[in-house]
Formats: sequence, C-alpha cells, structure tokens
Amino acid sequence: MKIFISSVQKELAAERKALAAYLSGDPMLRRFFEYFLFEEQPAADQRADQCYLDQVDRCDIYLGIFGNEYGREDAEGLSPTHREFNRATEKGKSRLIYVKGVDDSVRHPKMKALIADVGSSLIRRRVNSAEELIAAVYASLVRILEERELIRFGPFDATFCRNASLDDLDEDKVTRFLVLARRGRNFPLPENTPPHEVLVHLNLLDKDRPTHAAILLFGKQPQRFLITSEVKCAHFHGFEVEKPIPSYQVYKGTVFDLVDQAKDFVLSKIDLWVGTRAESIQVPTKYEIPQEVVAEAIVNAVVHRDYTSNGSVQVMLFKDRLEVWNPGTLPPTLTLEKLRGPHASVPHNPLIAEPMYLTKYIERMGTGIRDMIRRCKKAGLAEPEIRIDGGFFVLTIRRKKSESETQSGLGQDQVTPQVTPQVTPQDTQQVTPQVRALLGAIVDVPRSREELQEAVGIKDREHFRKAYLEPLLTVAWIERTIPDKPTSRLQKYRLTEKGRRLLEQLAGGE
Repeated sequence: MKIFISSVQKELAAERKALAAYLSGDPMLRRFFEYFLFEEQPAADQRADQCYLDQVDRCDIYLGIFGNEYGREDAEGLSPTHREFNRATEKGKSRLIYVKGVDDSVRHPKMKALIADVGSSLIRRRVNSAEELIAAVYASLVRILEERELIRFGPFDATFCRNASLDDLDEDKVTRFLVLARRGRNFPLPENTPPHEVLVHLNLLDKDRPTHAAILLFGKQPQRFLITSEVKCAHFHGFEVEKPIPSYQVYKGTVFDLVDQAKDFVLSKIDLWVGTRAESIQVPTKYEIPQEVVAEAIVNAVVHRDYTSNGSVQVMLFKDRLEVWNPGTLPPTLTLEKLRGPHASVPHNPLIAEPMYLTKYIERMGTGIRDMIRRCKKAGLAEPEIRIDGGFFVLTIRRKKSESETQSGLGQDQVTPQVTPQVTPQDTQQVTPQVRALLGAIVDVPRSREELQEAVGIKDREHFRKAYLEPLLTVAWIERTIPDKPTSRLQKYRLTEKGRRLLEQLAGGE
C-alpha cells in the first residue's frame, strides 16, 4: 500500500524525515507499505502542485501532518496541504491526521480552521515530537493491516484461510467426524447435524469463512491452501539419510488422513510378531515399537506443529531408530525436561487439537510423552529422545538392536519378521505379518472390513483397500460373502480354500 506523507512546511521537515526513515527501516511495515515524500522526488517537468495531487490520487493512505504554519496560498487562498486533504477526501482515501502541539492559539488562522474541519469528520491525533509521531503512525498502520486482514494476532488456526470458502470443505468428512466424536467422547451434536452448525459449534468459522483449522480438519484439498501441511515419510535400510531412498511417500489430506497414513507407513515397515489362538480367539500380534507409541509420535507432530513454517513434518525410519521431525519449538512455559514429567497441556493449535481429542486421536492432559516413555519401557525399548534442532522439534525412538532375535513375549508360536511391507498380485510368494494377521482373523468366521482393519491395526480406509483388501481378493486368498453386491453394508470377507492352504503351509514351516 502507498502512503502519501503530506505537508511541506519547513517546521515539520525533521518529523517527515524521521517518519520516512522509520517506514523504510521497519521490517514489518516495509513489507506492506511504500511512501511518497516530496523532498525525495527527482526534478521533473511538472508543476509541484499537480505532482502533489497526482500522488494523492495514486495513494492508498493519506497521512497529514499539521503544524502551526498554513503554507503558501494559491489564487483561491488554499495551501498545498489543504488541497491535498480535500483531494484525499474527494477520492475516498483512508486519512490519518496528526497535529503537532496542543496550543492552537499560535497557529495560523486558516490552519486552525483546517484542523477544526478535520476534527468534525474523523479522529485526529495530537503529538509533540517525532518519536510520538512515529509511535502513533505505527499503531494506526498496524490497525489498518489487521482490519484488512493482512496480519493476525490470534492463533494461526483461528484465523480465516485466505481464498478459501465453505465450498472447499468436505461435508462427508464433517459427518464422519460426528460419528467418531459421538462414539469417542459422547459429542453432544447428533450425527445428522448440518455441517455448518458443526463448524460453528467447533469455532471453525471466521465471519462465516473457514479458518485454517477448518481447512486442515475437513478440507477437500488442504494442501491447496497450506502446501507444507503434508507429511513426508522415508524408510532407510541404514543408519543415515542416504540415496537412493528405498521407500519414500509424501502424504496429503486432512490432519486425520495424515496421521493415519504416516502411522500405517511406519507399521508396514517395522517388525510384527504374530501368535496363535492358544490363549484367545483373537490372533495376538505385537509390533517391535508399540503402535500406540508410533501413533502418539506422529499425531503430536501433526497437531502441534507450526503451520506458518515452510517446513513439513518428516517421519524417517532407520535401521536403529524412528525419527519424527515437526516444525516448531516449545511454548515458553515448557522445557524439554518438563515434557518428561507432569505438565499442563499447551496445544500450539487449540482449534485443531480439540476435534482430534474428540475423536480420541489425542488426550489433552499433557500425558503424551510420559505415556510413550512408559510404553517403550514396557516393550523393552529405550526412553524416547527429544530435542530442538534448527527450528524443528525432533522425537527419536530407538529400535531394538536385533529385531530378528528379539523375543516377542507371545510364547513359542511366532513367525519371522516381515519380508516385504505388503502383498501384491505380482508377488504372492512373500507374506507379510500384517497379511497373516488378516487371514488369521477370518479362519473361523467372516469379518467386516472394519474388523479386518482393526485386526491389522490400519486406520486409513483407502490405504487398507489398496494395499490389503484388493490384492488379497485378486489372488483369491479371501472372498466376499456377498459377491454380487461389493458395496453392501452387510458385506463381509471369508477365507478361501486357497487362503486356508496358505495358512497351513505357513504354520507347517514354523
């Protein structure tokens, strides 16, 4: 925005010069404003008074500094300052008027009349020095930036998402949230509540526009507006970041999608031990890193990250450790040491955290790190390591030194760790532990899609369909109970003879 700094009276030369220097030197203001100061203009073949008025026409803000002098009068008895003010008023410009001094008795009569005229139509501010002028102008310009929604003072997730509208929200995702929230925390709104009412209830609208939190939670394409909100996942066979990367995925979607997809990525790469039904009708399974720890590490990174950063959440699995990096630092009230003990929950993005809490993705009691420490110890792992590194919060979970030799605690009925992350129609000779757990879940009774997802610990429906369900149907290891109605709500899946023989072969090879 362009600011026209009025007044050419010699008595105010120091104030104009100081103000111009401040506007050009302040890191924030110079991003948004440029100014016109007549003294800095080069010589030109143009009348001075016409130059003034042309610049007023081009400006966004007229900034008038009025002193004691009135200025040289033209044929109509008006000074340049008076004409500039009239032109700015005529053109509907934003006007900021500052009057130096409080003693009006010493002013030129016409300047006194101009000040009185100004006071009848807008708020003027009196100042006594260049320092007071700068402070007053700064406050006014910041207010303008805030009113025009170019800067924000509230939490990032509570401010509106620029260029987004209600059409950019997915109503089905809002409805799915209602189902999970009612089941998880007894959310009061019924499942048939209109999406707009849900958004209002969750404080996700700003003047009926979606906030950043609304887009991240329920957007059709959140990364269209917040490109770095994606999660990058990489799996390395060694101990350091090296190319080529054996497995690399960039996940996009809502925060719910990001958490589910990133968690599934890690679980598909780490070791899983599968037991038998000797002690339970359910097939016992156990990951080398407890899946609750993996989920907690990822959800904390996605929910509490700094979304104003140009960085993205990174999930990196190495031979000896899992590292989760998220842009941001701790709030002033917390330290790395305090995180390991009892502490209050201080969410970086409270409007994102609340729906994640309601759907039981997170707790809000500040117990996340302590729960991870407890679960890691119970699994025989070292305590998670936390540090701040180059503007990123880094959580490291150490893997066991020799996964293939580690005892699972499930008795003697265990299989070797996974060979490949998933089974595909092109590679039916290698069976992952997740696939074995899925097949084992339907040995005796058909199961629904939801039950099978739970059996292998996969939350993301689309990932489960593409990586597990469709490949197993293709190789005929499982089949639908209602084959002529694939999308029936009563659909279940059962083991085929081919799948049963496979399980017998696997059991015989133990």
